[in-house]
Amino acid sequence: MADSNSGSWTESMSGRERVRRVVELLDEPTPVQEIADQADLSRATADDELQRLKSDDWVTETTIDGTKAYDLNPVRMLFDDVTDLIEAHSREELEHQLTELKEEQEELAAEYDVSLLDEFREQLADEEFSAADLRERRNVIATWDAINTELSLVKHALHLYDDVVELSSPRTDSHSTLA
Repeated sequence: MADSNSGSWTESMSGRERVRRVVELLDEPTPVQEIADQADLSRATADDELQRLKSDDWVTETTIDGTKAYDLNPVRMLFDDVTDLIEAHSREELEHQLTELKEEQEELAAEYDVSLLDEFREQLADEEFSAADLRERRNVIATWDAINTELSLVKHALHLYDDVVELSSPRTDSHSTLA
Protein backbone atom coordinates (compact mmCIF):
# COMPACT_ATOMS: atom_id res chain seq x y z
CA MET A 1 0.00 0.00 0.00
CA ALA A 2 2.91 2.31 0.50
CA ASP A 3 3.12 4.07 -2.84
CA SER A 4 3.44 7.56 -4.22
CA ASN A 5 0.52 8.61 -2.02
CA SER A 6 2.15 7.25 1.15
CA GLY A 7 2.52 10.81 2.49
CA SER A 8 -1.26 11.24 2.66
CA TRP A 9 -1.60 7.64 3.89
CA THR A 10 0.77 8.21 6.81
CA GLU A 11 -0.53 11.71 7.55
CA SER A 12 -4.24 10.87 7.49
CA MET A 13 -4.15 7.61 9.48
CA SER A 14 -2.33 6.44 12.57
CA GLY A 15 -0.04 3.43 12.33
CA ARG A 16 -2.61 1.28 14.09
CA GLU A 17 -5.32 2.39 11.66
CA ARG A 18 -3.04 1.54 8.73
CA VAL A 19 -2.41 -1.95 10.15
CA ARG A 20 -6.17 -2.49 10.49
CA ARG A 21 -6.71 -1.27 6.90
CA VAL A 22 -4.05 -3.63 5.56
CA VAL A 23 -5.53 -6.53 7.55
CA GLU A 24 -9.00 -5.82 6.13
CA LEU A 25 -7.59 -6.42 2.65
CA LEU A 26 -5.80 -9.71 3.41
CA ASP A 27 -6.84 -12.68 1.31
CA GLU A 28 -4.38 -15.13 2.84
CA PRO A 29 -2.16 -15.44 5.91
CA THR A 30 0.48 -12.72 5.69
CA PRO A 31 3.76 -12.36 7.64
CA VAL A 32 4.02 -9.53 10.15
CA GLN A 33 6.87 -7.85 8.26
CA GLU A 34 4.84 -7.74 5.04
CA ILE A 35 1.89 -6.20 6.91
CA ALA A 36 4.27 -3.67 8.50
CA ASP A 37 5.74 -2.82 5.09
CA GLN A 38 2.30 -2.35 3.54
CA ALA A 39 1.21 -0.19 6.48
CA ASP A 40 4.43 1.81 6.22
CA LEU A 41 5.50 1.40 9.84
CA SER A 42 7.83 -0.61 12.06
CA ARG A 43 7.46 -4.33 12.55
CA ALA A 44 7.14 -3.80 16.32
CA THR A 45 4.19 -1.42 15.92
CA ALA A 46 2.51 -3.76 13.43
CA ASP A 47 3.09 -6.76 15.72
CA ASP A 48 1.66 -4.88 18.70
CA GLU A 49 -1.52 -3.94 16.80
CA LEU A 50 -1.84 -7.46 15.36
CA GLN A 51 -1.64 -8.88 18.89
CA ARG A 52 -4.41 -6.50 19.92
CA LEU A 53 -6.52 -7.53 16.90
CA LYS A 54 -5.89 -11.17 17.79
CA SER A 55 -7.05 -10.62 21.38
CA ASP A 56 -10.18 -8.92 19.99
CA ASP A 57 -10.71 -11.98 17.73
CA TRP A 58 -10.36 -10.00 14.47
CA VAL A 59 -7.38 -11.99 13.21
CA THR A 60 -5.95 -15.46 13.63
CA GLU A 61 -2.26 -16.14 14.08
CA THR A 62 -0.45 -18.82 12.11
CA THR A 63 3.05 -19.68 10.96
CA ILE A 64 4.32 -19.60 7.39
CA ASP A 65 7.76 -21.13 6.87
CA GLY A 66 8.58 -20.50 10.53
CA THR A 67 7.45 -16.87 10.38
CA LYS A 68 4.52 -15.51 12.38
CA ALA A 69 1.65 -14.49 10.10
CA TYR A 70 -1.92 -13.25 10.46
CA ASP A 71 -5.16 -13.62 8.57
CA LEU A 72 -8.67 -12.28 9.06
CA ASN A 73 -10.74 -14.45 11.41
CA PRO A 74 -13.27 -16.11 9.06
CA VAL A 75 -15.80 -16.73 11.84
CA ARG A 76 -15.74 -13.07 12.86
CA MET A 77 -16.04 -12.03 9.22
CA LEU A 78 -19.07 -14.29 8.75
CA PHE A 79 -20.85 -12.91 11.80
CA ASP A 80 -20.01 -9.32 10.82
CA ASP A 81 -21.31 -9.87 7.28
CA VAL A 82 -24.53 -11.47 8.55
CA THR A 83 -25.04 -8.73 11.13
CA ASP A 84 -24.44 -6.05 8.49
CA LEU A 85 -27.07 -7.65 6.23
CA ILE A 86 -29.60 -7.75 9.07
CA GLU A 87 -28.92 -4.13 10.06
CA ALA A 88 -29.19 -2.91 6.46
CA HIS A 89 -32.26 -4.88 5.34
CA SER A 90 -35.69 -5.83 6.56
CA ARG A 91 -36.70 -9.49 6.64
CA GLU A 92 -38.81 -8.89 3.52
CA GLU A 93 -35.85 -7.35 1.66
CA LEU A 94 -33.68 -10.34 2.58
CA GLU A 95 -36.38 -12.75 1.40
CA HIS A 96 -36.60 -10.82 -1.89
CA GLN A 97 -32.80 -10.90 -2.21
CA LEU A 98 -32.83 -14.66 -1.57
CA THR A 99 -35.36 -15.14 -4.37
CA GLU A 100 -33.34 -13.02 -6.81
CA LEU A 101 -30.12 -14.88 -6.03
CA LYS A 102 -31.81 -18.24 -6.42
CA GLU A 103 -33.23 -17.12 -9.78
CA GLU A 104 -29.74 -16.06 -10.95
CA GLN A 105 -28.37 -19.43 -9.89
CA GLU A 106 -31.15 -21.30 -11.71
CA GLU A 107 -30.60 -19.21 -14.86
CA LEU A 108 -26.91 -20.15 -14.92
CA ALA A 109 -27.76 -23.81 -14.39
CA ALA A 110 -30.32 -23.74 -17.21
CA GLU A 111 -28.07 -21.80 -19.60
CA TYR A 112 -25.25 -24.34 -19.21
CA ASP A 113 -27.52 -27.39 -18.73
CA VAL A 114 -26.10 -28.37 -15.33
CA SER A 115 -27.67 -28.53 -11.90
CA LEU A 116 -24.64 -27.85 -9.70
CA LEU A 117 -21.52 -25.72 -9.86
CA ASP A 118 -19.33 -28.80 -9.33
CA GLU A 119 -20.92 -30.41 -12.38
CA PHE A 120 -20.14 -27.27 -14.39
CA ARG A 121 -16.53 -27.31 -13.15
CA GLU A 122 -16.13 -30.96 -14.16
CA GLN A 123 -17.01 -30.03 -17.73
CA LEU A 124 -13.83 -27.92 -17.94
CA ALA A 125 -11.71 -31.04 -17.65
CA ASP A 126 -14.00 -33.41 -19.53
CA GLU A 127 -14.64 -31.37 -22.68
CA GLU A 128 -12.53 -29.50 -25.21
CA PHE A 129 -13.08 -25.73 -25.12
CA SER A 130 -11.38 -22.86 -26.90
CA ALA A 131 -9.44 -20.34 -24.83
CA ALA A 132 -12.32 -17.87 -25.18
CA ASP A 133 -14.84 -20.49 -24.01
CA LEU A 134 -12.60 -21.37 -21.05
CA ARG A 135 -12.35 -17.68 -20.05
CA GLU A 136 -16.12 -17.34 -20.28
CA ARG A 137 -16.65 -20.47 -18.19
CA ARG A 138 -14.15 -19.29 -15.57
CA ASN A 139 -16.10 -16.04 -15.35
CA VAL A 140 -19.30 -18.04 -14.93
CA ILE A 141 -17.65 -20.07 -12.16
CA ALA A 142 -16.62 -16.86 -10.37
CA THR A 143 -20.15 -15.48 -10.74
CA TRP A 144 -21.72 -18.73 -9.53
CA ASP A 145 -19.33 -18.83 -6.55
CA ALA A 146 -20.27 -15.25 -5.66
CA ILE A 147 -23.98 -16.09 -5.90
CA ASN A 148 -23.47 -19.14 -3.66
CA THR A 149 -21.64 -17.01 -1.09
CA GLU A 150 -24.38 -14.37 -1.11
CA LEU A 151 -27.07 -17.06 -0.88
CA SER A 152 -25.35 -18.54 2.15
CA LEU A 153 -25.03 -15.15 3.86
CA VAL A 154 -28.65 -14.21 3.20
CA LYS A 155 -29.85 -17.60 4.48
CA HIS A 156 -27.78 -17.16 7.65
CA ALA A 157 -29.18 -13.65 8.07
CA LEU A 158 -32.74 -14.93 7.73
CA HIS A 159 -32.10 -17.72 10.25
CA LEU A 160 -30.66 -15.27 12.78
CA TYR A 161 -32.81 -12.26 11.93
CA ASP A 162 -35.19 -12.28 14.90
CA ASP A 163 -32.44 -13.05 17.42
CA VAL A 164 -30.13 -10.30 16.17
CA VAL A 165 -32.94 -7.73 16.02
CA GLU A 166 -34.08 -8.65 19.53
CA LEU A 167 -30.58 -8.57 20.98
CA SER A 168 -29.78 -5.31 19.19
CA SER A 169 -32.84 -3.44 20.51
CA PRO A 170 -32.47 -1.33 23.60
CA ARG A 171 -33.60 -3.19 26.67
CA THR A 172 -36.25 -1.66 28.87
CA ASP A 173 -35.95 -4.17 31.68
CA SER A 174 -32.92 -5.26 33.64
CA HIS A 175 -33.49 -9.02 33.22
CA SER A 176 -32.00 -10.93 30.31
CA THR A 177 -34.41 -12.86 28.13
CA LEU A 178 -31.77 -15.46 27.30
CA ALA A 179 -31.55 -18.48 29.53
